[in-house]
Amino acid sequence: MLIFQVQSNTFLACGRLLAGMALMLFAGIGNAQQGPAPVVVVRAQQVMLAPTIDVPGTVISRNDSKIAAEVTGRITWIAEVGTVVAEGDPVARLDDTRFRLQQSEFAGQVDREHARLTYLEPEVERLKKLRAENNAAVSRLDQTKSDLQIARADIRVAKARLALVSDRLAKTTIRAPFAGTVTERMRNIGEMVNTGSEVVRLVDPSAIEIVARAPLRSAAFLKKGAVVQVSSGRRREDSTVRTIVPFGNPSSHMFEMRLNVDPANWVVGESVRIAVPTAEARKVLAVPRDALVLRRNGASVFRVGKDQLVERVSVLAGSGDGDLIEVSGDLKAGDAIVVRGAERLRPGQQVMVLNIDAEAGNTASAAN
Repeated sequence: MLIFQVQSNTFLACGRLLAGMALMLFAGIGNAQQGPAPVVVVRAQQVMLAPTIDVPGTVISRNDSKIAAEVTGRITWIAEVGTVVAEGDPVARLDDTRFRLQQSEFAGQVDREHARLTYLEPEVERLKKLRAENNAAVSRLDQTKSDLQIARADIRVAKARLALVSDRLAKTTIRAPFAGTVTERMRNIGEMVNTGSEVVRLVDPSAIEIVARAPLRSAAFLKKGAVVQVSSGRRREDSTVRTIVPFGNPSSHMFEMRLNVDPANWVVGESVRIAVPTAEARKVLAVPRDALVLRRNGASVFRVGKDQLVERVSVLAGSGDGDLIEVSGDLKAGDAIVVRGAERLRPGQQVMVLNIDAEAGNTASAAN
């Protein structure tokens, strides 16, 4: 169920752990002295719930890339798996001898063409003066002008070749396009790689999200920014929908959604379950699941009344989400419901409210 009421799961877990320990201690004392039974209570509450279904999802990184070589060469160094790098840090290096030699060659060509320009530019000016005095042939002047234009074109070509080989030389150091952790080495030192050969896998663990696919019938009840519950075997928390891909798969009748999550709580590759709504939310009376006492004749809860005496109230359980479950019966919002210690209670028995559960809030007066 989708719950539109924020609850403190951390305090709840800690409180219930303490409650369990306290109940074990007080139960022994109560049994020995036949005194009031120690219990923890919460108040029944009105909350907005929507029926939900669980769909599988996976924690992924938005920055998860297999970094490839951009030039051909032999690997001389490669980062170890687990290496943390910043954007621009090297993750591998290739042998650059060939590119350094080519760089030196093209640098020499640039120098040679500069030397030709240094000679031809003043030569053209000199021949122009001589031609004005009829002391130089027109053909010689035209030839020198042509040589000057060719020299200027040649130097542009030489500079372009020098820039190209310098770029290739720089790419012999394969750098991280973003900050992350090296999670896999596809190649080892000494291996030859070609342009496009994958070298390492780089993952950014700080830019994670959950990708999941949900039935198309849930699309009408989800939108960007909606809060849904995400759970795994070790934790449960609320998450917001970052985006919904507005195209359904005609064969699977599913659509894709992406959820924001706290990078500190989840691991890339972890499998999770997401509770997505299948109908509009409605206001219902809800109690913690732990408050239900299940017997063959149905479900019930114990309500604390006057003089700290409890009464059994039969209820019909409905939809639930997380720790809360919808109940219907002779209950109202604000009733003090036993959430710890109900299994040993009898109708009319006197109890001692411990007020430990974090959800109980001010339950000291709940029994009055």
